[in-house]
Amino acid sequence: MPQTLSDEELMAQVREGVCEMLGTLFDRYHARLFNYFVRLTGDRTLSEDLVQEVFYRILKRRHTYRSGSPFKPWMYQIARNARHDNFKRRGVELEFEEQMVEPIKPKDELSEHEQNQLLHRALLQLPEDKREVLLLSRFQEMKYSEIAQMLGCEVGTIKTRVFRAVQELREVLRELEARPRMRPGTGSAYGM
Repeated sequence: MPQTLSDEELMAQVREGVCEMLGTLFDRYHARLFNYFVRLTGDRTLSEDLVQEVFYRILKRRHTYRSGSPFKPWMYQIARNARHDNFKRRGVELEFEEQMVEPIKPKDELSEHEQNQLLHRALLQLPEDKREVLLLSRFQEMKYSEIAQMLGCEVGTIKTRVFRAVQELREVLRELEARPRMRPGTGSAYGM
């Protein structure tokens, strides 16, 4: 039965004290949140911790959820705050993890794996604000209106930010693709 309820209906029940429904929301969103954090931070372990922190905060702050309001932007606002608080406490710099992969890999082709790594590297080179709107709109499939509400700005502003982020991502990808690929562990370029 909980699987047929909307996110908003589940969260309304969590708000009223039926905390078991948070498990259904966790099942729906833990992989998406993990991917969001990995793409923002480049750190798998930290991303796993942040996902747990988000659901802890949802439970702790369930009384602040307004029934009938969209759940996803509310959850991602909590996610943004959790990540921000973590970096403020630790002062961590972003680094790319070579093993950084999604929890569920589509196909196991080498070229697709290389493309994913290239995309992760390019995303981590974008300024945080551009990386975030891109991840929310393209990878988390949030509507521009939801992102605008979450960030406290106009929908037109979000459209412009996403457009500029895509343009910059394309440039970074071109630069990365132009560099000679290195063999893992050898320090020499392929074909040499």
